[in-house]
Amino acid sequence: QAQLVESGGGLVQAGGSLRLSCAASERTFGRYAMAWFRQAPGKEREFVAVISWNGATYYADSVKGRFTISRDNVLNRVYLQMNSLKPEDTAVYYCAADRSYSIATILQGLLEHWGQGTLVTVSS
Repeated sequence: QAQLVESGGGLVQAGGSLRLSCAASERTFGRYAMAWFRQAPGKEREFVAVISWNGATYYADSVKGRFTISRDNVLNRVYLQMNSLKPEDTAVYYCAADRSYSIATILQGLLEHWGQGTLVTVSS
C-alpha cells in the first residue's frame, strides 16, 4: 500500500526555520498533486500548500511569503521550507497526495493518501 512518511518536525524559536520532508513509497506519486496540511491543538485541520506534479503551487494566505513547497520527482519527495516561523504555526503537519490538482477539492481536504504527521512547535 502506498505510503507517505513525514520528517523534519521539531522545536524551533519564533523567527526560525524548519524544512519538512515527505517521502512517498511509490514512483507513481511523481504524477500526483502533493500537499501539506496542519492541525493545531484544539483546531480543525487546515490547508497549507500544494504542488502539482509539474510544479504549479498554491498557498494558504497565512503562510504565503514565508513557506515554500517543492518536490523532487526522482527521489519521490516533497518538501515544505518554513521560514519566519510564528507560534501560531505550531501544529502537526501532514503530507497528502491525490491524482487531481483540483484546488477546490484539495482545500476541502479530499485527498487520497495521507501521512501520519510530524509535530512542529514554535516557541515565543
